[in-house]
Amino acid sequence: MSIETQITEMAQAGKRASRRVAALDTAEKNQILEAIADGLERSTAEIIEANAKDLAAAEENGLSSAMIDRLTLDDGRVKAIADAVRQIVKLDDPVGAVIDEFTGAQGIEIRKVRSPIGVIGIIFESRPNVTVDAAVLCLKSGNATILRGGREAIHSNTALAKVINESGCAAGLPENAIQLIPFTDRAAVPALCQADESVDLIIPRGGRGLIEAVISCSRVPVIKHLDGICHVYVAASADPEMAKSIALNAKVQRPGVCNAMETLLVDRGSADQLPGIAAALHAAGVELRVDPEAADAIGDAAPTVAATEDDWHTEYLDLVLSVKVVDGVDAAIDHINHYGSGHSDGIVSGDAGEVKLFLAGVDSSTVYHNASTRFTDGEMFGFGAEIGISTDKLHARGPMALPELTTYKYEVHGTGQVRG
Repeated sequence: MSIETQITEMAQAGKRASRRVAALDTAEKNQILEAIADGLERSTAEIIEANAKDLAAAEENGLSSAMIDRLTLDDGRVKAIADAVRQIVKLDDPVGAVIDEFTGAQGIEIRKVRSPIGVIGIIFESRPNVTVDAAVLCLKSGNATILRGGREAIHSNTALAKVINESGCAAGLPENAIQLIPFTDRAAVPALCQADESVDLIIPRGGRGLIEAVISCSRVPVIKHLDGICHVYVAASADPEMAKSIALNAKVQRPGVCNAMETLLVDRGSADQLPGIAAALHAAGVELRVDPEAADAIGDAAPTVAATEDDWHTEYLDLVLSVKVVDGVDAAIDHINHYGSGHSDGIVSGDAGEVKLFLAGVDSSTVYHNASTRFTDGEMFGFGAEIGISTDKLHARGPMALPELTTYKYEVHGTGQVRG
């Protein structure tokens, strides 16, 4: 059987399952989610054993330390995944929520209510926790899902999907509501993206190459997350200790994730803060790629290398940082809008006027004032585990959680009205 045929059959099975998932009430969905969380904890040893195979292959293939960190599962991370599932149990069910209600022509009562999207295909790389996050968020929002993980996590993803289905089905999860594509052949991606008769939405999570491949071939609507080229701008009015703390956290706390800072912009009026910031970053193992003015300002405080044009466009996902001195908030906004990816960008400032300009002028899904970009996350926003960070402008933007995994319909109630 060809890959295309296998994917088509999976998509059709998912479409049938989606109707049964949509009919589950909140209590039924929560019961399934609790069972999945318990199953994950019971199966921790088996999951870690499968993950070890992926880690061994990653080492052999020379993956970076940051990528290996994204791939790694241990007791604590498996428990965190299970706890994230339990957090979703506590969240409000978006399905059936009334967005608006009003009276239309001839007294008809109209309600705009949230409803499931249907079948959602999730294409992702590296992070096996996405297997669980995506599956349970789609379930809670009334959708069926088809998961296609990367080659580097195939053993981990297979183990996690097995636990999800065995635990979930025992608690009432409809068959084929959560499916994992069991092979890593690249032909699976276009096959899933062209299954528009059964699949309603594709959400890709991964590098630019994956995202662009999905966009170029998909007949199914796509909500995408391109690069996470995130910036922090230190204004002239910034508190020096706050600026250093935020810059260090945004870059170092977990450099291999999409909301980590990749470029530090420093106002010419606060360039005297650069030596302290640079020294702290260097002490944390960060390589600094800087423009000439930043190099002069840093001096002997830390080693630097000259930045190239490509550096301003680069999502490093590693302990590498571009640094540039700019002339005021307008220049910072221009740089971010030109080189950024519309993900997460922040300003450190004590000037309300320039903060207002920055927040209004930066065209990103999430903009920060005096806080690290690392907070762009469903859990940090109180949404529960997210399915991704959308850098699109339509339907969903920023952390995508339960409401963003629904659409809406109009329910119209009458008393026998007919249109004249």
